[in-house]
Amino acid sequence: MVRDNPSITTENLTAVQLMEIDSCTRCGECVQWCPTYDASGKKPGLAPRDKILRWQEYMKKSYGLRARLFGPKQVPEEEIEQFKEDVYGCTTCAMCATVCESGINTVELWEAMRANLVKRGNGPVGKQPMFVKLIGEYGNPYMADPKERLSWVPDDVKIEDKADILYFGGCTAELRQKKLAFATARVLNHLDIPFTMLGEDEQCCNSALVRTGQYEIEDISRKSARKNVDGIKARGATKVLFACAGCYRTALVDWPRLLGEELPFEVIHITEYLDKLIDEGKINWKQPFDNKTVTYHDPCHLGRHVGVFEPPRKVLRSIPGLNFIEMDRIKDNQRCCGAGGGVKAGIPDLALGVAETRVEDALAKSPDILSSACPFCKRNLCDGRDSVKAESLEVEDVIVLTAEALGIDLSDCEDQAR
Repeated sequence: MVRDNPSITTENLTAVQLMEIDSCTRCGECVQWCPTYDASGKKPGLAPRDKILRWQEYMKKSYGLRARLFGPKQVPEEEIEQFKEDVYGCTTCAMCATVCESGINTVELWEAMRANLVKRGNGPVGKQPMFVKLIGEYGNPYMADPKERLSWVPDDVKIEDKADILYFGGCTAELRQKKLAFATARVLNHLDIPFTMLGEDEQCCNSALVRTGQYEIEDISRKSARKNVDGIKARGATKVLFACAGCYRTALVDWPRLLGEELPFEVIHITEYLDKLIDEGKINWKQPFDNKTVTYHDPCHLGRHVGVFEPPRKVLRSIPGLNFIEMDRIKDNQRCCGAGGGVKAGIPDLALGVAETRVEDALAKSPDILSSACPFCKRNLCDGRDSVKAESLEVEDVIVLTAEALGIDLSDCEDQAR
């Protein structure tokens, strides 16, 4: 008897993940906390529990007892297409993993499902397929010439050919939100900390490809990680600073996986580095703020994904003239900004809906400034602020506020249009 092949295979899913799919107790706690489910008007398919239970059903149809006896039962293509839309309607923020009673690592699970669907020809969505061509051809998702990576560097900034510390600028700061790169470089120079950069040799960290399940296509992600790591080693760096939470998480977690080896340098977020300098008494504030109230949004990639919660808060609390207050949902329970997981590129309206809710969280505390430590968070929170017409709310990165409090002039920097 000729049997059909399974509609959905186990490719890219580990044995542990297959057991996790079966371990869901259907309690629904994840549904109560999911930001995209909430922003969608509670669309059932976006609920984390629903996605797990549907994949569980696909596995039964493909590999269950009946499938073993009589062959796999086919899953209609339209049903798989709908599942694709739903699994990509997730920012991979890890809120569902935080509250899961069964301890399911949902971020890794969603990314594995996406990679499985990409191999099948069902993903990704929206503008996400362009990431492969853009990053593969240009080394960045903005179709920019690699020579533009250091075009923002002003004459007063000194970058060493080799140094113990390397600043990994990232595509967004170097090519779009250049104020972030300006601030980071000038802060390091101001504090007499020699640093080097990869410049035009820098490749995209490939977070976009990993998050959207496209990391195996043409081996682009592994090759990019290899080139970045080799370039960092060649510049003699033992510490690599990141001001982008997405780049930081990708280097810390994903590069070792892609390369199958430990990194030969320390991965540090700029707020962690500033925290250490504050403890050592090496930062002297020169330009206090005028009694401004600031609140902080935890980037998912910096907070829930890798556990960096206190350093950004410590920096903000230490800046004179800033009164720090917390939103109700913070740290492990913070609400995502809505930009992650490729949602900003794939489903922009959904990303905006999540951002609007997060801005409302901030507005409930009446701050003057909403700060974060990620350029993508800043971009989406700015969009959310504009959408809810809260023009008086300043959205700014921690490193930029740091530069201003150190008396560093950033007036000669203009961010490129988004």
